[in-house]
Amino acid sequence: MKVAVLNYTGSVGKTVVASHLLAPRMNGAQIFAVESTNETGADLGLEVDQLRGEHFGRLFRELLTRDDAIVDVGASNIEDFLNHMMRYEGAHEEMSCFVLPVINTGKAQRETIKTVAALAELGVDPERVRILFNRVESSVEDEFPSILAYAAKTGEVLANPKAAIYENEVFELLADLRTTLADVLADQTDYRALLKATTSAAQGCAYPGNPQGPPKTPAARHISPWSTRTGCALP
Repeated sequence: MKVAVLNYTGSVGKTVVASHLLAPRMNGAQIFAVESTNETGADLGLEVDQLRGEHFGRLFRELLTRDDAIVDVGASNIEDFLNHMMRYEGAHEEMSCFVLPVINTGKAQRETIKTVAALAELGVDPERVRILFNRVESSVEDEFPSILAYAAKTGEVLANPKAAIYENEVFELLADLRTTLADVLADQTDYRALLKATTSAAQGCAYPGNPQGPPKTPAARHISPWSTRTGCALP
């Protein structure tokens, strides 16, 4: 499968979708970031082939040789990307589908409709154009009326309200740590045990508010006298 993630507007979650939602489910598919200014999957710790929209010929050749690929098209390069796709006859048919993430601002919805119209003008089958409702607070129907109305009226795009990502801080945390959901799920570290051990060690240290360290029973004094404790210096 080859998927293009794109939208005329920025900051709607294209790179998050490509890196965290699609990549783990697509057999290690190569991510191609068509971007020149904004964050790409490389900023999240993934291996990414970065190029500009004007390099569509190179991208098209790469797509012809692969069974699976993800193309993350940045808002700064979407015009070049679509213009070059128009010049290569049947180029859009190389993509299995086009995923358009959108958030619930008026601007994002208007720009998403513009993107849908551009793909329709290229001749892309509506079945291959999918809306992904991102950062949903509570209800897709209440937050994205313009998108749903446009899809129902024109039939140019599939807009399934169940295709939604609800607001969650986890993606910002992943970006800060430069890691991915796949890496987190593969991590076998028992962080609960580490937290307990760290908490226990801190409780046994001398620090403001606990200058004497832990209370000692007579047995504890013989087994582990406070004077033998090391590595417990806290601010």
